[in-house]
Amino acid sequence: MAASNHIAHSLLLSAHPPDVASAIFTQKVLQKPLFLRPTSPDPKSQDSRAQRRLERLRKKEKESRRRKPKPLSAREKRISGIYDIPKSAQNYEIYVPLHKMWLGYMWEILGISEQGTGAHLTAQSAGSKLASADYHGAKIMVVRSRCTSLVGLAGIVVRDTKFTFQIITQKDELKTLPKKHTIFRFELPQPESNPKEGAQVSSDLTPNPDIGPSLQNLVFELHGSQFENRAPDRATKKYKQKNMSDL
Repeated sequence: MAASNHIAHSLLLSAHPPDVASAIFTQKVLQKPLFLRPTSPDPKSQDSRAQRRLERLRKKEKESRRRKPKPLSAREKRISGIYDIPKSAQNYEIYVPLHKMWLGYMWEILGISEQGTGAHLTAQSAGSKLASADYHGAKIMVVRSRCTSLVGLAGIVVRDTKFTFQIITQKDELKTLPKKHTIFRFELPQPESNPKEGAQVSSDLTPNPDIGPSLQNLVFELHGSQFENRAPDRATKKYKQKNMSDL
């Protein structure tokens, strides 16, 4: 196409002198370089891209191995029912050995077995130990509650949560007792120091006639409103004596 017939040359002539218009047309239009994009990608760039992607995948897999599995939320635990006690396990006789083990545990932390017959406990010496003790296996009874239908319920604790006690009664029933506004009582028999020959020391709450005169049981009361903590949290918590306005 001749320069005189090109539309760009005609427009340049209307704005510039003929010599200037011809020079601009030659430099900017006729001699303008054209950058053409290749129809296929560069194989080298493709290899480097695949290499970077592979490195990212390896790094992600390595981090997933190091990372611990995410714990279940409270809602997921309720849905899965991992803490539910099956009907076949709701039998009072199953937890009687657990209660006997708990009695030995309480004797040990309170030092009753070391003191022997007629152990004497005070709030200063035993208060913090009782507050931080584990009550799975304890035989408790509700002696006071805002819900009057709960008063008198007794059984062995099979689950101690932050706000409730779950017990198995002698009728093989699972009961959930709220701690708030509830007072619980439990008795701790004292071990006999001089049993008769051939007699077996029992950790039940009933006295054994073969042992001799039975010692009086130690009776404790727990105010549930001041006891709203999980068992692992109580073990590491430090307690201080202070007056409670609701007691």
